[in-house]
Amino acid sequence: MEQEKIVLTGDRPTGSLHIGHLSGALRRRVAMQNSGEYKTFVMIADAQALIDNADNPAKVRKNVLEVALDNLAVGVDPQKSTLFVQSQVSELTELYFYYMNLVTLSRAERNPTVKSELAEKKEKFGVSIPLGFLTYPISQTADITAFNATHVPVGEDQLPVIEQAQEIVQKFNAIYGPTLVMPQGIVEINEKARRLLGTDGGKKMGKSLGNVINLSDDSDTIAKKIKDMFTDPNHLRVSDPGETENNPVFQYISVFSKPEHFQAFLPEYAGYEELAEHYRRGGLGDVKVKRFLNEVMQDVLRPIREKRIELAKDPATVWEILRSGTIKAREQAASTLKRVKQAMQLDYFT
Repeated sequence: MEQEKIVLTGDRPTGSLHIGHLSGALRRRVAMQNSGEYKTFVMIADAQALIDNADNPAKVRKNVLEVALDNLAVGVDPQKSTLFVQSQVSELTELYFYYMNLVTLSRAERNPTVKSELAEKKEKFGVSIPLGFLTYPISQTADITAFNATHVPVGEDQLPVIEQAQEIVQKFNAIYGPTLVMPQGIVEINEKARRLLGTDGGKKMGKSLGNVINLSDDSDTIAKKIKDMFTDPNHLRVSDPGETENNPVFQYISVFSKPEHFQAFLPEYAGYEELAEHYRRGGLGDVKVKRFLNEVMQDVLRPIREKRIELAKDPATVWEILRSGTIKAREQAASTLKRVKQAMQLDYFT
């Protein structure tokens, strides 16, 4: 019998989601949900968000609703996907506790993803690194295994977290018998869509960096952000050859534009490659390219924003979707926890 395909994916509620999330995770999330091939769990990871926001729980609480609105607006369907809040599924914490005994301190410290993220947050943490930051891949293993996830969509930088989850599953099953499902990480095929550059040309797009286009931005805000975007600093005149690599304007066009956008807004070009080639040889100005990108992004984001505005008018319904999804998620996690405790011989009273 073929194993059921189960997806676990989600977001940290530290702010509204942006086009980097749309290209790297949200579009694929909706496509997998709608394919009929996968049972889909979408987690709002508020407990994980507290690792580096422990002093600001109000920020996390506020953004649970914002992230839920973003997910529903892009097409996450509560009839097809289980949308839930991590902290309200206490079984995840208990699994996390058991799995920590299967990981040595040295292994936790050498996870490349953790090391990289700690380097980025050195200014914030200094020497006062929260222990939860070191062990969050173990917590993510609890999340993954609680729902018997077979597939976990991740960015390339998160693959070491999946590798550590696989190690924990393998070790648990070796010690206690075949109990946990082995997950696999799946990475976005489109390399340019995996991680968008910031609007300032920075290698990382981030809410805290102020270099994002949010899904909730209005049309004027989108237009201004695109007008101010970094391009090629050496492309000073229209006649100058321009660089399209490391140029966020061209990256966004390559990721979000469709043939119908060229037909409607820039019919003199057959598609992206022809546009990029003209820019590289010179004779194409930034203003014209940015004007086209604005048309593309307005078209892509308008229906998301409009749906989001409608959903936001009835927050009680959104909270009910989260409550119902969390109940379903707890049922599944409780089933896994029961199986884990039986395997570990911790089922004293059954």
